[in-house]
Amino acid sequence: MIAGRYLRARRKEAFISVIASLTMVGVAIGVATLIVVMSVMNGFRGELLDKILGLNGHFTGYPIESQFTDYEETVKALEQVDGVTFAVSFVEGQVLASGVGSSAGVTVRGMDEENLKKLDLLYNAAEQGGFDQWDDSRGVAIGYRLAQTLGVGIGDEVQIINPEGAMTPFGSTPQIRSYPVNVIYNLGMVEFDSYFMYMPLEPAQDYFRMVDEVLKPGMGPLDPLASDEEIDAAYERIPRASAVEIFIEDPDQVAQVRRNLLDQTDLRPMVLTDWQQRNETFFSALQVERVVMFTILSMIILVAAFNIISSLIMLVKDKSADIAVLRTMGATRGSIMRVFSITGTTIGVVGTLAGTVIGLIVAANAEFLRSSISNLLGITLFPPEVFFLSSLPSRTDPVEVTVVVTMALGLSFLATLYPAWRAAQYDPVEALRYE
Repeated sequence: MIAGRYLRARRKEAFISVIASLTMVGVAIGVATLIVVMSVMNGFRGELLDKILGLNGHFTGYPIESQFTDYEETVKALEQVDGVTFAVSFVEGQVLASGVGSSAGVTVRGMDEENLKKLDLLYNAAEQGGFDQWDDSRGVAIGYRLAQTLGVGIGDEVQIINPEGAMTPFGSTPQIRSYPVNVIYNLGMVEFDSYFMYMPLEPAQDYFRMVDEVLKPGMGPLDPLASDEEIDAAYERIPRASAVEIFIEDPDQVAQVRRNLLDQTDLRPMVLTDWQQRNETFFSALQVERVVMFTILSMIILVAAFNIISSLIMLVKDKSADIAVLRTMGATRGSIMRVFSITGTTIGVVGTLAGTVIGLIVAANAEFLRSSISNLLGITLFPPEVFFLSSLPSRTDPVEVTVVVTMALGLSFLATLYPAWRAAQYDPVEALRYE
């Protein structure tokens, strides 16, 4: 009751009450800021991880010792390994893509429709066109940002140039071909929407010269005057793939699945690189940034805790006569400590609860607030060219929210101990001497 009376402002104590209110606001701002920032960073990391691992496998296997002509058998064998969800084979190469008056360097991946359907993220991301009848389409799929760069749309031709073309007596000549745009997809990640082009497997193998022509067994030397039909009948076309992507059930179990893959004796020799190795620097930087941001923003709550100390010290000074009267009426030192501890802790509890509610609301509507502010001010907040993603993701972690709330309440309680102890040490005789 006494602590509640001290929290309610009276005219002559208005200044102390204002300080307490500002302290409460400071605690709320600190808690809300921490929850929002950590949620956005969780969302950013999770969204990037989902996008990266939605297209690039948890493992990438590069064949060694022989040409990768047995890619279909390898995919089937990999999918039998414990912990592996599925695997996809592909052909990959770097080319220069040209559209209407503009060019860009892109990565071309050749995949058949069966493997493409395994990549739900890509297969369901088609905004224009679709992947139906993909193997027979003889066209390409590009990201919407790449389509904007090249100035092309559905049905337009894209010219791709590969410097490693056919060999002639005068050296290698660039290979130039045009393909229609059949699909424009939007993955929401700048890197994939700007630099990746997909092509049916057979055209990609043909374009990148990933088909070996071997004379069929039993065929003797061909007649120099043989027709093209006879030559085609005498040779067997053996297609190759560049590598295979392996997707696993739990991205954090790469070590165990790697052991399972190495223990599978019937697999062809491959060099395996996992997603943690490929993105080690990037995700390590994100983790360091999370720790640093948490530490820096925690200082807001620490400053608010010091404000609790200062407001309570002023309150104790102002209530020195009241403390003396309570002591002469029989109040113990412990009772006085509890009064001021409850007063200061109440400020911290109310501020923490308010900050938690505000933080959760803002974190849940982070993208809406970003787009609203961007439209209102006419500027782009968090430009996708810098932050990789086209929207501002947010994922609230209950464990982190609990840590933030516990830290705020703990600091608020600790901040009350010294002023409450000082109040309990007041000598009633000295306090009342000049009253």
